[in-house]
Formats: sequence, structure tokens, C-alpha cells
Amino acid sequence: MPFQQGLLAKPVPAHARHLFFSLQSPEALPAALDALLPQVDGLQLILGIGAPLARALGRDVPGLRVFPLLDAAVENPSTQHALWLWLRGNERGDLLLRAQALEHTLAPALRLADSVEGFLHRGGRDLTGYEDGTENPVDEDAEQAAIAADGSSFAAFQLWKHDLEYFKSLPQADQDNIIGRRLSDNEELEDAPESAHVKRTAQESFEPEAFMVRRSVSWADQRGAGLAFVALGHSFDAFEVQLRRMSGLEDGIIDGLYRFSRPLTGGYYWCPPMGEAAVDLSQLLQA
Repeated sequence: MPFQQGLLAKPVPAHARHLFFSLQSPEALPAALDALLPQVDGLQLILGIGAPLARALGRDVPGLRVFPLLDAAVENPSTQHALWLWLRGNERGDLLLRAQALEHTLAPALRLADSVEGFLHRGGRDLTGYEDGTENPVDEDAEQAAIAADGSSFAAFQLWKHDLEYFKSLPQADQDNIIGRRLSDNEELEDAPESAHVKRTAQESFEPEAFMVRRSVSWADQRGAGLAFVALGHSFDAFEVQLRRMSGLEDGIIDGLYRFSRPLTGGYYWCPPMGEAAVDLSQLLQA
């Protein structure tokens, strides 16, 4: 079964808008979802279902769970929502207008709880200047890592807020050691400390290997600025073992990212496959 093509489509559009909805009137859910489905093309609008929505419909989606609360020295908040809509495009104003229309479509069943406006920075660099997603699997490897056998995908979302002023105040060598790569040429540092981000998250260093596809963009609003992090997998397992290691739960070493950045949010979402005419929600809506 085909997957929502926007999950892996290249190039990444210049603008994104992430919409997160909370349950407000569960009895109105079926009608709201019926109105939403024709608008989800899986390319410019991607749909993600949170565990609270599945529970409200009395359904169990295999593999879907809430974002974990880790007992770690660093905080990774769980701000699990019922529904995630990922709008993508090259015109910022169009995304704003579509977001407003979607909010009306889903009322009163769902209430907009959070909105994040993302943008592509310098072709895909983080606001620190470093390239993001260098080790992403590509082509068939990307599909194998990110897409389950039935065409669904499991997405982890975190909004990371950077202290850019502090980071930019550090000597270049310190910045490189936090990331584990040189800013100048993006080459991995052979002598990087064990806390370097690339060492903490080396996908092939886990058992089993923890490959996933990252589809992140930069963001900025009244809360600050940083990285709107999206990780896609055929399950949540690869993301979760990486987060545990980053947080020091594997060996006591905390990822250097936490020196200048912290996550404000955390949610898990099931991205259903596409059917013949629309996104396939038969696991949730069948009688």
C-alpha cells in the first residue's frame, strides 16, 4: 500500500506549518475526520494520528504509543496531542490560510493546541549553521527505514529551542566538538568527544541498528528559535533508543546538544498509508 509521499519527497519545501490538535468533543470525531480526509493528499498535507485520538475511537493501532517520559538528568517533555497535521509548501501565506481553514474543519471535535511555523534555512542547515540530516538513509534505504510494510510510518516530533547566543559565543572548536563535525566542511571529527552528537546518534552503533529518516526544518516564534525535529521510522524504536542514549540513560554520557538546546515538546504520531482515493483510516473508522 502506498505511503504518504510527502514524508520522503525531495526537495523539502521552503515552508512548513505543524498543527497540533487536542480532543474537545469526541462524539464529533467521525464527522470531523470525514471532512478532513479529502484534504489530506499525503504530499502538501500529511496526517499523523496520536494515541489519544485512537483511544477516543476505541481503536488500537499496533505500534502506536504516547511519547515517553524518560527518567533522565535532562528533560525531554511529553506533550502528546491527538492529531498532527504537517502542511508543506513554498508560499507562507497559503499555509497560513490553509491552517485556518483546517482549524474550522476540525471544530468542534478537535481544538488547535499548538502551531509551529517552520522554514528551510540555507538549503537544510540548522540555525547553528551545521548541516542537518547528513547521515539520513536515501532512496530504497530511506523507505525501508521510514515506512512499514503496510505503507504507514511512525513519526516522532520534538521542538528544540536553541540558545544561539551562547552557542555562537563558544570557540569554533567547541562548537565542532558539540556536533562532532567541522562547520567548515561538514567532515566528521575522528577525535570528537564521546558526548558529540554524531557519536551519540550513530545509527549503525546500536544493536539492532537504529536507522530513521530525519525531516527537520528551522523554526522561530515568540518562544525562541531552533529546530522542528521530525524523525520517521517503521516503528518508534530507533528514535527512542537514540533519545535514551542522548539523555545519558545508556552510559551516563549526555549528548552535547543539551549544552545549548532543549526540547520544548514531544509527541508520537502514526502516519497512515494512502488508499485509492484518500488516506486510509480504515483501522480507526471501520465499524
